[in-house]
Amino acid sequence: MRLLIVLVILLLTGCSELNYYRQAATGQWHLLSQRRDIQELIATEQTPDNLKKQLELVQKIRDFASEELLLPDNHSYRTYADLGRPYAVWNVVAAPALSIEPLSWCFPVAGCVPYRGYFDQKAAQRFARDLEEKGYDVHVYGVPAYSTLNWFDDPVLNTFVHYPEAHLAALIFHELAHQQLYIKDDGTFNESFAQAVEMIGVERWLRVRQQDTGREAFRLYKSRQQEFVDLVLQTREELSSLYRSDIPEPEQLATKEDLFRLFRQRYAALKQQWDGDGRFDNWVERPLNNSHFALVATYHLYVPAFFALLEQHDGDLQRFYQAAAKLAAMPAPERHAALQVLLIEVDH
Repeated sequence: MRLLIVLVILLLTGCSELNYYRQAATGQWHLLSQRRDIQELIATEQTPDNLKKQLELVQKIRDFASEELLLPDNHSYRTYADLGRPYAVWNVVAAPALSIEPLSWCFPVAGCVPYRGYFDQKAAQRFARDLEEKGYDVHVYGVPAYSTLNWFDDPVLNTFVHYPEAHLAALIFHELAHQQLYIKDDGTFNESFAQAVEMIGVERWLRVRQQDTGREAFRLYKSRQQEFVDLVLQTREELSSLYRSDIPEPEQLATKEDLFRLFRQRYAALKQQWDGDGRFDNWVERPLNNSHFALVATYHLYVPAFFALLEQHDGDLQRFYQAAAKLAAMPAPERHAALQVLLIEVDH
């Protein structure tokens, strides 16, 4: 039935977007057609032992998500699909040459989001080149998983099934959080909420598993990730301030490159504090432009606010979800004002 709705949407779509929606529908259909029941795969002798081990772990994580984290109890992540490629989709992000605000695209289900996804990498790269020719700063990146927001039963994919335990749990908790609560046209709320649920979930999962070493390793990873995000956000704000200034455009473009160099210098200093941990080297060493800094606030801005909200409700997830849903029901300006208040509480 839901696939029929998607096809109706395609019929109502203008010609200029028809090819894009056609590849989206075809790609989603191919992904769904590859699903196989996880329990059956575990029971099958032909399934490689290392995959069986990971799928057994997935089952435990999935049960924990619904039983302990109170996330949706449905058939998502109860099946497995091998797509034969390293990523589920490739996202294209773009921003003007002198702006840090990303372009957005609007879709019938997800609403308006600051990226455009493709199931085919070459198609994503062609679209990126078109935007570059129009003068935009652009980059393309692979995404291992995404949520269909409970329109379909999302499978575990080959693109992430072999992640280390904590990171595998984090991804599943994150995507189920989108099914728990999602607002059209507010990516910052959605991603920050899912990031918070992911971190809360992994902490509780590893505690129950009595994996103290794993908990410390994950905390260290998240701590250093936050330090890196803070550095990216600092540079993002400096770029934004530059673009709001009255400085002539040629000077803005030159200063923009100076800020990218300064960002790399600061990262090198941060890396020294981490005893040479280079987990973010690939992010830093690629050619940088505005589009790389555009989405960072979307994924991380309100995470501390949601932690504060959980603390207000004594760690009770049911009450936390209810409070988050009340925020979601507010008009956008009021919602973001309330989240800013929570952020101020964190700072104090």
